[in-house]
Amino acid sequence: MNVTKKSTIVGKTVVSLLFALIWVFPVVWLVLSSFKPGDELFTFPLTLFPKNFSIAGYAKTFESYNIILSTFNTAFITFFATIITLIMSCMCGFALAKYHYKWLSVFFMCMLATTMLPTEVIMSPSFKVILSLGLYNSLWGAIIPTVGTMTGVFLMRQFFISIPDELLEAARIDGANEGRSFVQIMVPLCRSQIAILAIFSFRWRWNDYIWPLLALTNPDKYTMQLQLRTLSGAEAVDWSALLAFSVITMIPVLIIFIIFNRQIMSSEVSSGVKG
Repeated sequence: MNVTKKSTIVGKTVVSLLFALIWVFPVVWLVLSSFKPGDELFTFPLTLFPKNFSIAGYAKTFESYNIILSTFNTAFITFFATIITLIMSCMCGFALAKYHYKWLSVFFMCMLATTMLPTEVIMSPSFKVILSLGLYNSLWGAIIPTVGTMTGVFLMRQFFISIPDELLEAARIDGANEGRSFVQIMVPLCRSQIAILAIFSFRWRWNDYIWPLLALTNPDKYTMQLQLRTLSGAEAVDWSALLAFSVITMIPVLIIFIIFNRQIMSSEVSSGVKG
């Protein structure tokens, strides 16, 4: 390896580490600040590490806010939204990839066009649908608008296109109907893509704020993100509890990232998907 190539690798490594530090520094500051007493958060000069280690913020969070209930609500929304998203994306991606009709191409282009619309544009009609279905102020009202993601449909369609049509034709010759061919042949082949989509869907739904805010008014049905909002009052903010609660909301996503790190990184490289 010549000197030029070595210097290039070293330069790229240094730049990558620099960007990684820039990204991780606010997260480290958040975690360490959650262990500071309230009067230490705004002392000057600011310090990274707490001078007086305290878990008062965490204690107050568990005492004053129903974290268990809000965690259950968030997990309920995340679980069912992810399951429905996987089912819809797999079925829609399969149909768009393996059924060859001219109108399907037009339909697919129309679906792609929706990704260019801001979320705010479709909020009003989606909210009217929730109202008409009687799902307002219910957890399902926060689930239904989020399950149809074009990202998942596109990911599954692109994979199903890579599967030879001869597999389906052989199954049809053997007497398998479309449902059996889909469940027993196509779905097992795309388990890695399903895992990738499940990871992204979990991350999107766990951190979702807009739809729970619009669909839920009962505090007993609040998600963790909505509960976090209640810590910011009109006149005063309990910063110790706010920081502690923020760290708690990060823990499940961090656990998922650690467990499925390889799938997440490979999906970012291969598909360029973002939430």
